[in-house]
Amino acid sequence: MFASAPAEVLDFLLPLWAGSTLEAGASVVGALVAVEAVLSLLVRPLAGELADRFEQRWVAAAGAGLYALSFAGYALAGSVPLAFAASAVGGAGGALFWVGLRTWTGRRGENHTAAYGKLLSAEGQGAFVGYLVAFSLLERSGYRPLFWLGCAACAYAAVALVQGTGRDRTTAAERPARTRERERERRTLPRRLMPLMVVSAVTAAAEAGLWMLLLLRLQGDLKLTPNEIAMVFAPGFLVFILLPEHTHRLTDRLGRVPTMVVSFVASTVFAVGLAVTATPVAIAVLWAVAAACFAAQIPVEQATVAAAADGRIGRGMGLYESARLAGVVVGPALMGVLYEQRGWAAACLSAACVSVLGALVVPYAIRVLGLPDAPPDAPADALPDEPDGGRASDPGRKHIPPQEEGEDPFMEMDKPQDSGASPGERRLTPQEHARKERRDWLIHTAAFLIGQVVLWALDSNWIVWQITDDAVPDDKRGPLVWIGRIWLTIWIIDTIWSWSYTIWPREKKAR
Repeated sequence: MFASAPAEVLDFLLPLWAGSTLEAGASVVGALVAVEAVLSLLVRPLAGELADRFEQRWVAAAGAGLYALSFAGYALAGSVPLAFAASAVGGAGGALFWVGLRTWTGRRGENHTAAYGKLLSAEGQGAFVGYLVAFSLLERSGYRPLFWLGCAACAYAAVALVQGTGRDRTTAAERPARTRERERERRTLPRRLMPLMVVSAVTAAAEAGLWMLLLLRLQGDLKLTPNEIAMVFAPGFLVFILLPEHTHRLTDRLGRVPTMVVSFVASTVFAVGLAVTATPVAIAVLWAVAAACFAAQIPVEQATVAAAADGRIGRGMGLYESARLAGVVVGPALMGVLYEQRGWAAACLSAACVSVLGALVVPYAIRVLGLPDAPPDAPADALPDEPDGGRASDPGRKHIPPQEEGEDPFMEMDKPQDSGASPGERRLTPQEHARKERRDWLIHTAAFLIGQVVLWALDSNWIVWQITDDAVPDDKRGPLVWIGRIWLTIWIIDTIWSWSYTIWPREKKAR
């Protein structure tokens, strides 16, 4: 969270800072953003190799350190060349940090889908905290203190990652052995991942391009202010923060292919809906539904790559993230040209066609990986039979061993790597679970109250304005006010969810 918060904020503030502080033109700003993206794209495969050969959190710590150096560069930059240097360092740091962290998550998680869901949720929470702090400082102190704070946060993340490596460091025996079989798997991994990488790249391009066009449409055609645009996306952002940690309970039962197909169908509905509707409320509803499906799809995709990598999770993550990032870089440019030539409806329908194509191709992409797609509670004999020597006959297809009773056939690599890890999971009683939820709610409420006091001190507390004046004065409206409203909505949902376990007790697996 400490590294993801400044990284997310930087993506938003970098063009604004370059234009106002450096007085850079549109072409220079575009080149500055492109340098970071291209460096991150080029370094990701190397980051995957490093994560497989060395301790993953050391790799992530190196990335966080480069992130910190990049923020220091932005804080000190008084010219365009230094800004480009900081951008390049940040791009390389992002590749090392995210690939290293996601490789470690795949190696250590007992359930890949749940682990990646928690990571995605933490990323969203970090973005929320980052924007809250950024808008608070930016109005009063400018960009330089904000960059130094980002530098400090990334440095702290690097130190925390290094300190944590001593407790459960990956030993040489746990890292993939360099046997002839492993080398063959290493050579065939890109070929087996290629269909999934193509699907991810093409759909990411369409989603990124459509997202950019939607922002332009809300601002240009619908004449919404930045605050009003933020409120349109707030429900979906809320869903994207809260759901990833819990969606594995459903997706583990559905399986990989149904989850991803449903998500692509939702993307299709979202794109078609944008083509035929123009009201902010309808767009907010469509985006919230799409965000819920993305919250389920992304952890499943990442868990699928981790399971297919056969111990080379870093290499698999590097290839997968490179494909997605390539789509994100290319997509907005292509969709922008299509929008200018054919209009809004054509751009939306093109994105919908890409999502339909993804839904049709993803079953084949999963089948090529040779992974099971049975629900976790399915009996072992429900899985497709794999003949002995199947690996020899097809080195690109993983051999699926018979599952022991109680094992999860959905995730082949869900077993913990630590030799001392417990083979099973104890279930919390309904009363214990309710107690845990109430305890977590008290922590969340304390943070919420402290945040509201800070907003009140900054004269930007939406609740106080509603109680005292029945409305927020026009001269007081700003990012902090709508952030306070979003936080209030999150707290209300969290309160209902947490206390529902007291009113309606139910079990939950202890992790």
